[in-house]
Amino acid sequence: MHEHAPPAAGRDAAKAEEPGSAESSASPEKPAPAGKPSGRGATRLPGGKGRAASLAAVAAGVLVLAGGGAVVAAGSLVAGPESSRTVPAAEAAVPAGASLGVCPGPARLLEGTDAGTDAQFRPESATAATKVSAAVLSAGGVLPGSRLARLDGTAAVDIARDPGPAPTAAAPQELLAGVVADKPVDQVNVLSANALANQNASAAGAMKYTAKDGDLQGSAAATCGQPSNDQWLAGASTTVGRTSVLALTNASTTPATASLELFGAGGQVQAPGSRGLLVAPGTTRSVVLAGLAPNESQLSVHVRSAGGPVAASIQQSVLRGLTPGGVDFISPGTAPAVRQVMTGVDIQDPARVAALTAQPGYRDAGPALELTVPGASDAVVEIKLYGRDGQHALPSGGVITAKAGSTTEVSLAGVPAGQYTVAASSDVSFVAAARMSRGLQAGQPLDVAWAPSAVRLGSQHVVPVPKGGLRQLVFGALDTRATITYAPITADGKVRAAATADIAGGTTASIAVPEQAEGADVVGYVVSASGDAAYGAVLLGQDGRNDVSSLAFLAAAAGQETVPVTLGY
Repeated sequence: MHEHAPPAAGRDAAKAEEPGSAESSASPEKPAPAGKPSGRGATRLPGGKGRAASLAAVAAGVLVLAGGGAVVAAGSLVAGPESSRTVPAAEAAVPAGASLGVCPGPARLLEGTDAGTDAQFRPESATAATKVSAAVLSAGGVLPGSRLARLDGTAAVDIARDPGPAPTAAAPQELLAGVVADKPVDQVNVLSANALANQNASAAGAMKYTAKDGDLQGSAAATCGQPSNDQWLAGASTTVGRTSVLALTNASTTPATASLELFGAGGQVQAPGSRGLLVAPGTTRSVVLAGLAPNESQLSVHVRSAGGPVAASIQQSVLRGLTPGGVDFISPGTAPAVRQVMTGVDIQDPARVAALTAQPGYRDAGPALELTVPGASDAVVEIKLYGRDGQHALPSGGVITAKAGSTTEVSLAGVPAGQYTVAASSDVSFVAAARMSRGLQAGQPLDVAWAPSAVRLGSQHVVPVPKGGLRQLVFGALDTRATITYAPITADGKVRAAATADIAGGTTASIAVPEQAEGADVVGYVVSASGDAAYGAVLLGQDGRNDVSSLAFLAAAAGQETVPVTLGY
């Protein structure tokens, strides 16, 4: 999460190949034809001598033209200059900047506002609590300057004030962590970590909201997302009883102008007021999506901004009559691609889910996959589910056609209870997210969560884990075996000894997160993967309650970045 360089579209589970340089050879041109004299238009000269002189002159002209043609032909056989060859652009190092993560503010109820304006909120319950957890890793034994601050710049927690001397290439130092453990917050916060030795910092944060009463009871969690100029969010709904509020936060010092593209079941929604939304520096702008796209049961939002990058999230809540139906924060997933993977998708007993969703108003209380195809061609999508004991067939057959320019919902009803990794692939780029729910009895409070498409695991991901309740790390391996190492980060700033999980290809495994490791509270993990493509998520719940939340892993720090530079005129 680096403010100076938004991630390129398509940086996902697959590693991009670098194009090779092409070299063009100069081909000889066809010789130009010699000029031919013409009698037309020639001046008639009187007398024999004049005629002879004229003929001589014309003949000389023919020789000159022929010679000139020969020169042109010979010149065309010379190889082209070296500058005409295609050469690869040189790579230039970009100075590393501060890593930023914007943590959404608490879930709140609307008081009724017009679309496109800042929403006015009121407290939703007497038991609501919102807390932020975060971790920043050291480099060479030195912690980078880092802090958790409110959006106005005032510090909430100073994680590391003085980064000290820059690390050198000496012997490896002990890995340390700067920690924020369950910090209560009442507004949007920003996690920042400075670069160290021109390397981007490894840092990540997560927000968790809980409430035991009120219309927004349940739990919701969101990663502290990296600001970007291009991002996709899937899973919103604006039908009766469903409320979706898009929050756009500008944590930079540059004004941002955001534009929204909305995709529903019937195609792209042309909404007046969805373009040119100004987000001033250091502010959050809230947009009630029902004012732009009313009565949409499945809605995806493409957020693009000019000027400063913005962090986007959607507060989604359900109210069935007077019964709370769940609350969630929808986070951006990966950019459109030909393969999307969601892990940590928790599915309840299929028979009881079928009985619940058959009742009026509960159709969206079951698990589902949402696909959005932004292009002009339909996508034939193959869907595979990998559970604890291997691949499970989708009752619908597993191959569906998603219409171009619209959003398609694929029910996961009938899938046996358990935790799954959902992989969808097509020859057309698309966006995906998976819905899960908790609770099986109508008339009782339920909860809902969306799992966004995730990045492929690499080296040294920082994974914050909010304290309290049931906590699990969920990993999925697609085709062949993957090896996962995970080291607990404790509240005292230590990174404990790593454990290893060997995951068979085509399976999903979960690991219960303990309250403590070596006598200190566990607040996160450092996770690395090797072998085949693997994906991870944090699944959260509460004892004795129907709460459920999901946190996708953030991409690992990119280190020092380079950009192609082409010189020309």
